[in-house]
Amino acid sequence: MSRQIRTDRNAGDIADALDALIRRAHEADRQPPFNDQSRLALAAGNARLITLEDNQDALLGAAIIDGVGFEAVIDPAHRGHGHGTALIGEVLAGTAGAGVLSAWAHGDHPAAAALARVHEFERARVLYRLERELEPEAPGPVTIDPLISTFLAERDADDWVSLNARVFRDHPEQGALLRADLDARTGEDWFDPENFLLVRDDAGHLIGYNWLKVLPGDTDGEIYVLGVAPETAGQGLGRRLMNAGLARFAELGLTTTSLYVDDSNPGALGLYRSLGYRTDTIDVQYHRPRV
Repeated sequence: MSRQIRTDRNAGDIADALDALIRRAHEADRQPPFNDQSRLALAAGNARLITLEDNQDALLGAAIIDGVGFEAVIDPAHRGHGHGTALIGEVLAGTAGAGVLSAWAHGDHPAAAALARVHEFERARVLYRLERELEPEAPGPVTIDPLISTFLAERDADDWVSLNARVFRDHPEQGALLRADLDARTGEDWFDPENFLLVRDDAGHLIGYNWLKVLPGDTDGEIYVLGVAPETAGQGLGRRLMNAGLARFAELGLTTTSLYVDDSNPGALGLYRSLGYRTDTIDVQYHRPRV
C-alpha cells in the first residue's frame, strides 16, 4: 500500500476521520491514543498535526506535537507495515523535529520500545492505569458527606487552579494547568459539575478535590484527578474524597472505575491499591537529550 505523510491538514477539516481513528485505536488498545492535553491543544490551534494517509486520502495514522512532546497512533488494521516508523520519522525530521524531546507510548508495547531505541529515546516515566469493579448502590437515600460540595466555576475555578498547582508542583503536565486549561476541560461534553467534588476548611480555603470523569454512555467512571493540600496530607482527606467519588459512581449506576497514577507517587498508588484498584495497562513516557 502506498502512503503519504502530510503536515498541512487542518484538524477541523478531518475531525470525523480523526475521531474514527481514535475510536478504533481505543477499542483495540483499551485506552485512548491521545491524552486530553494533546486533543485540547490541537483543537485550540496550539499543537501541530501530522497525518499518514493512503493514496485515496484515507487516514491511516496521526501524530500530535504539543510543545516538545508528541503522541502518535496507527490504525490497528494497518499496523506492522512500517507506517509508525515513517510517521515518527517525519515528526522528528528537520529543525522542528530536533526540538521534540518526549513521547508518550500508551501501552508498554515492544514495538514502541523498539522505535524509542531507534530514535535514541530513553524510558523516563511510567503511568499506571488502574481499574476495579463497582458494587451497585444499595436501595435508599444516598448519604452525602457534609464536608463535600460540588464545583461552581465563579466560586471555585481560580482556587482550584491555585491548589492544583501546589499539589502537583513537581508534575510537568498537571501542575502547569492554567485557568484557560480548566475552562477548556469544563467545556467538554463529559463535564458535569456534580462530578467535581471539593472540600474547604473551616476558614473557607479549598484543601482537596476529586474530579470525576464519566464519558457519555460509558459504564466506567474515571478518577480524573485527585488532590489534597500538602499541609493536610496524612489526615485521611484523600481517602474520604475517594470514597465519596466511588459512592457517586455507584449512584450513577456505573460498573467499573479507573484512574491513572504515576509510579513516582507511591503514596497515591498505595491508597488506590488499598481501595481495590489493580493494574490494567501501563503508559510509558520516553525522553531524549537535547540535540
